[in-house]
Amino acid sequence: MHDAIEILSFQQEDEAPLIKLWEKCELVVPWNDPSKDISRKIQSDPEGLLLGWHDNSLIASVMAGYEGHRGWINYLAVDPKYRRKGLGKTMMKAAETYLEQFECPKINLQIRAQNHQVIEFYKSIGFLQEDVVNMGKRLIPDLK
Repeated sequence: MHDAIEILSFQQEDEAPLIKLWEKCELVVPWNDPSKDISRKIQSDPEGLLLGWHDNSLIASVMAGYEGHRGWINYLAVDPKYRRKGLGKTMMKAAETYLEQFECPKINLQIRAQNHQVIEFYKSIGFLQEDVVNMGKRLIPDLK
């Protein structure tokens, strides 16, 4: 299946199908407005929002970014109908390739602690669970 996927950078007309994909994958949460997240990403780094297409349907995404110290991954999504076919791994490889052009030394990502299936996925592709404390501070509220 991963051979039949075309990975392209986000285009503005992709916003509605992308948000639908994220909703289908349960990535949309009340405290993050997906339209704002897309807008923020494409204003700073449009090439790092990668979309996986199959038969003119959006079936996967990953948001990769580099801030000069670490690479970050957000919004890895694979349509539930296409899971367990290697697409998550394919999208992550595309994200890693994207980040390598910046000589990015390490990738970080955040996973909700109760999401054991996703934790196991990342472990299976070489990520290590680190003993760190994740902290955050919202500067701009996205609540609708």
